[in-house]
Amino acid sequence: MTEENTDQIIVGTIAGAFGVRGEVRLKSYCAIPHAIAEYAPLTTQDGQVFAQIVVEGHTKNGLIARVDGITTKEQADALKGTDLFTQRARLPSLPDDEFYHSDLIGLEVVDTGGQHLGKVKTVQNNGADDLLEIHGPGLKSTVLLPFTKAAIPTVDLAAGRLVADPPEGIF
Repeated sequence: MTEENTDQIIVGTIAGAFGVRGEVRLKSYCAIPHAIAEYAPLTTQDGQVFAQIVVEGHTKNGLIARVDGITTKEQADALKGTDLFTQRARLPSLPDDEFYHSDLIGLEVVDTGGQHLGKVKTVQNNGADDLLEIHGPGLKSTVLLPFTKAAIPTVDLAAGRLVADPPEGIF
């Protein structure tokens, strides 16, 4: 999956087999974890399609699910680490102050004076807030910037940029 392919959004990852009848452990990246089943059909990076996902329960750090066409432990184990994607159009629209991580990756980051700071490389979650990993010319290493209203007062998706007001000395 390339960054340019924005019509596909990752919604989960198969974490391996659960049991001997083909059930999988599933990490859901959805706000409501079991809602991943509503976004089927799901596809893999290599084009395999799963028309149906049935969530059967919960396990530590994930869900227990049946995936269309997977009936043995060996088949489920073979899918360990497989990312699952859905069509962006199937996802709900968000309020004005919320964003899908994939919308933020690649955006230019400028400070409040308009100076280029870098681009968003990844969005990470530390449990409390999202962190934007920013990289760019002149940076010896990437910078982690909290994705808060104070640190990022403006997100302009149409212009492809974020306006940052970073704490003193972070850049």
